[in-house]
Amino acid sequence: MADDKDVLRDVWFGRIPTCFTLNPDEVTEREAEAYYLLLPRVSYLPVVTDKVKKHFLKVMRSEEVEEMWFEYEGTPLKWHYPIGVLFDLHASNTVLPWSITVHFKNFPDQDLLHCSSNSVVEAHFMSSIKEADALKHKSQVVNDMQKKDHKQLWMGLHNVW
Repeated sequence: MADDKDVLRDVWFGRIPTCFTLNPDEVTEREAEAYYLLLPRVSYLPVVTDKVKKHFLKVMRSEEVEEMWFEYEGTPLKWHYPIGVLFDLHASNTVLPWSITVHFKNFPDQDLLHCSSNSVVEAHFMSSIKEADALKHKSQVVNDMQKKDHKQLWMGLHNVW
């Protein structure tokens, strides 16, 4: 049987090969090439997709750019779910790389929450950690942590990237 440390390492350092393509309905100045990334399973799409946004903004008309959002086979992907959960829910039986479509307009307000900045993602992440700690440890772990510990935990998501 695998050691707990081996399982934790595999989960923490797990990556999903992903191909980002621009929705064909987006108005561009020239054709956009696909963008490939290895996404960390334990992170969130807004944290790791700055490069994707920069790549596609090069071909977009600035007046056509609104909030970036993602979908897989017609289903908008919720930014507040970890990438590994999104993959397991929607695409675990597909051939890799995972093909995600990028949109810059027609944000699906009825399906997705807006994400204005990484501070929103950080607040959501810390809230999820606090909820999990309350269920598992009666809030003893997170309550004993200092502000710098919270920040270090958050930065851990950036460093797996």
